[in-house]
Amino acid sequence: MKNNPNQKNSLKHVLFGSLIGTTIEFFDFYIYANAAVLVFPQLFFPGSDKTMATLESLATFSIAFLSRPLGSAFFGHYGDKIGRKFTLVAALLTMGISTVTIGFLPSYASIGVAAPLLLMLCRFGQGVGLGGEWGGAVLLAIENAPPNKRAWYGMFPQLGAPIGLLLSGGTFLLLTDSMNNEDFMNYGWRIPFIASSLLVIVGFYIRTKITETPSFENSKKEHEEVKVPFLTIIKSYQNQLIFGTFAAITTFLVFYLMTVFTLSWATSDLGFAKRDFLLIQMFSVLFFAAFIPISALVADKIGRRKILIITTTVIAVFGFFFSYFLNSGSTFMVTFFVCLGMSLMGFTYGPLGTFLSELFPTSVRYSGASLTFNLAGILGAAFAPMIAIWLATKYSLTYVGFYLTIAACISLFSLLVISKKEHKF
Repeated sequence: MKNNPNQKNSLKHVLFGSLIGTTIEFFDFYIYANAAVLVFPQLFFPGSDKTMATLESLATFSIAFLSRPLGSAFFGHYGDKIGRKFTLVAALLTMGISTVTIGFLPSYASIGVAAPLLLMLCRFGQGVGLGGEWGGAVLLAIENAPPNKRAWYGMFPQLGAPIGLLLSGGTFLLLTDSMNNEDFMNYGWRIPFIASSLLVIVGFYIRTKITETPSFENSKKEHEEVKVPFLTIIKSYQNQLIFGTFAAITTFLVFYLMTVFTLSWATSDLGFAKRDFLLIQMFSVLFFAAFIPISALVADKIGRRKILIITTTVIAVFGFFFSYFLNSGSTFMVTFFVCLGMSLMGFTYGPLGTFLSELFPTSVRYSGASLTFNLAGILGAAFAPMIAIWLATKYSLTYVGFYLTIAACISLFSLLVISKKEHKF
C-alpha cells in the first residue's frame, strides 16, 4: 500500500472511498443497535425481566461508545504519523472482524455467562474500529477538497450513516418478513453480521486504491510532524477539544433518541408492531439523508459554525414537543415526529465533520477530530437510550424532551465560545 507521490486522488476515488468505508462501518454499528433491541435481550440476557433485559442489552450497546475514543487515540496517532490511507484500512478490518465474530457467537443457553462477555468484547472491537474510521474518512474527503467546498466534500462520509442505517434496517425488516420468529431468533439474526464480511472485502479493495491526501503530504514535507499527537492536543488545543466535544453531543443524542430509544419505547409501550415501526424509521432516514447535502451546501455559503448554531437552537425547542408527539396516539403524528427529528439530525450532522476537522492543524487533525467526535459520542449517546428509558419509565416522556433540550443548550453555549481560529489545509 505504498503511495506514488506524483499520483493524485481522483474525485471518484476520494468521495466513493470515504463514503463506502463509513457506510460499511455504520451498517455494522447499526445492525448491532437493531439486534440490541430486538434479539439480544432474549438470547444473551434471558434471566432478567423484560425491561431489565433490554437495559442490560443496551448497556452492551454503550460499550462501543466508551471504546471509540481509544480507537481515536490509537488510529489517530498513526493516521497523523504515517498517513491516512494505512490507518483507514486497519480501522475497517478491526470493525469488520469484530462484527462478523458476533454472527458466530453462541447464546446464553449454550455457554452461559460467557456469551454476554464475548458479546461485550466484540462490541468493544466495533467501537475501536469506528473510532479510527470516522476521522480518517472525513479527512480523506476534506483534505482533497477545494477551500470553498470543504463542507460539500465532508458530507460524503457523513452520508454513510443514513445509508448504513437504511441497509441495516432493511436487512432486519427483510429477515423478519421472510422468516418465522423461531427461525429468526435461532439463526436469522446472524445473517447480516456474517454477510457484512462481503462489504468489508469491497471496502478494503477500494481503500487500497487511494493515495495520501495533499494536506498530509505537504505537512510531512514541511516537517510539521509531532511526536505524540494526543499529548499535543491535550496541551495546546484544550479549547477545541472540550468545547468541540460539547458542541457535538446534541448530534449524537437526537439521533439515538430518534432510533434506538423510539424503537424500544414504541414497540414496548406505545403498542407499535416491530415491523411497522421499523418501516417508520426507515422512511425517516430518507429525510436524514436528504438534509445532509442540503446542510453542506448551506454551510459552504454561511459557514459551518453558523448553521450548527441555528440547528442546535431549533433542536432545543424541538425537545419541548417530545411528549406531545409520541403520546398523541396517532401514527401520523409519531411518524411526523420521527421524520422531523431525523431532518434536524441531517442538518446538524452534515457539516459537523468539516467543522470539527477545521478546529485542528494537519499534524494533529486525525487525532483531534476523531477524539472530539467520539468523546461526544460517550457523553451524547453511550447511555442515552438507557437514560431516556429510565426517564420515561420513572417520570414521563416530557422529561426525555427536557433531556434533549438541556443537551442542546450545552451544545449551543459551546458553539458560541469555541475558538474560531482556522488552520491551513
